[in-house]
Amino acid sequence: MRVITGSARGRKLEQLVGDDVRPTTDRVKEAVFSVIQFDIEGRRFLDMFAGSGQMGIEALSRGAREAVFVDNRKESIAIVRRNLESTKLSPNAKVIQMDSISYLNIGKEKFDFVFLDPPYGTGLLQAALAKTEPIMNKTGLIICESPVEELLPESLSDFVKFREYKYGKIKITTYCHSDFAE
Repeated sequence: MRVITGSARGRKLEQLVGDDVRPTTDRVKEAVFSVIQFDIEGRRFLDMFAGSGQMGIEALSRGAREAVFVDNRKESIAIVRRNLESTKLSPNAKVIQMDSISYLNIGKEKFDFVFLDPPYGTGLLQAALAKTEPIMNKTGLIICESPVEELLPESLSDFVKFREYKYGKIKITTYCHSDFAE
């Protein structure tokens, strides 16, 4: 697993090991960033259920102003911190060890991009989606990774399903404010 492009391009990232770990593949990561590549610079990115932090690190490498990493596992947080140090992207990062739903419940900061990739089949994606809209800037984009067969809501109040992309067994679903949906 490596940083694809930007200031940390080619840097190898540490990842968790185990049967309960499912890192976002490079193919899917590249696809996500091809969708937002012209909008990421100077923006705020939230990497929920961060794991190794690769999505937020990619955002920082591509010029995001700040990335916030949230995960409840101590091991994940340690790896995120090491990956940020090795890529020299720590100054623009905030790392929080906390349950992601709790973070969303108390969140007061606004974000331009939120990436949600919780463990599959746990209901956490739907729970997180229901709580994400209040922390979004109106021009922001919510990005979800899920299995292809998982059903996601068509709307979240003012945010609506914008596009879906399928990559084998994985689906990326994006939500934007209804004022910007085409």
